[in-house]
Formats: sequence, C-alpha cells, structure tokens
Amino acid sequence: MRLHDLRAPEGANVKRTRRGRGESSGLGKTAGLGGKGQTARTGKGKRGRGFEGGQVPMYRRMPKRGFKNKQFRTPTAEVNLDTLSKKFPKGAQIDLVALQAVGLARKIDVKVRVLGRGEMAHALNISAHHVTDGAKKKIEAAGGKVNVIVDPTPKAA
Repeated sequence: MRLHDLRAPEGANVKRTRRGRGESSGLGKTAGLGGKGQTARTGKGKRGRGFEGGQVPMYRRMPKRGFKNKQFRTPTAEVNLDTLSKKFPKGAQIDLVALQAVGLARKIDVKVRVLGRGEMAHALNISAHHVTDGAKKKIEAAGGKVNVIVDPTPKAA
C-alpha cells in the first residue's frame, strides 16, 4: 500500500448543500424555508405561549381577581399528622431541618405549620411556628410534646 492508495471510507466526505442557488439545484427560490414572513426568518418562527394572532390574548382579557402576596409572603412547610407519624420513628425530634432532611419541606421554607389531618401512631416531639388546636390535642393525647416557636421579629403595622 502506498500513500496514493489511501482513500476515505465510502460516505465520509459529503458535499455541502448550497441552498438558494437556482431552481435546478432542488433547494432554490425559498431554500427550503417555505413562504415569506415570520416563519421564514431564522429564530423568529416560534410564537410565544398564549399568542393569538395579534389580538389581545385570553389571559389579558380575563378579569383578575383575588390578592397574591408574592413579594412579602413567607414560604411555609405545611405538614399533617398522618405524614409525620409515617416518616418519623417514636420519640423523634421534629423541626424544620428534620422535615427538609426527609423531604417534607423545601429549602426555601422558613416556617413550619402542623395541621391535624389523620391520627398520631406514636409520640413525637414537634417544634413548629404554628400548630392547629386539633393537632395539638392529638399530639398530646399520643404522649408527644409541642413547642411553638415565637417569631422574634414584630410584624410591620
């Protein structure tokens, strides 16, 4: 075998398609982009979600109701008694860090709120910012303890 005998494998070198170079090339005139306008332009073909052909979209026509306190809300982990008794063993100390470790609270959650759905299977020691009256009765009836955390920062008037 000599140097002049070396060849690239079959199909390795494919000639580049030159778009828009006459009708006989097969990709002339519109160069495979179809008609004119927005969809023929690069990067501009996809319209946004909710786009309705230029008229005012539905989400802007509908009346807005209620109040969304997005800016000043405090993210809260709301947990029910039945999920607590499933996830934690007897006598466990439950607080925000323990809930995050088990996956019942997110990283951004600041406060814990215990709700009274379900029954307590065993005694648990719970530290939370808010505990409903029904939940407190069920926890103490099962032999557990409730520690309500008082927020040191006063609320703005």
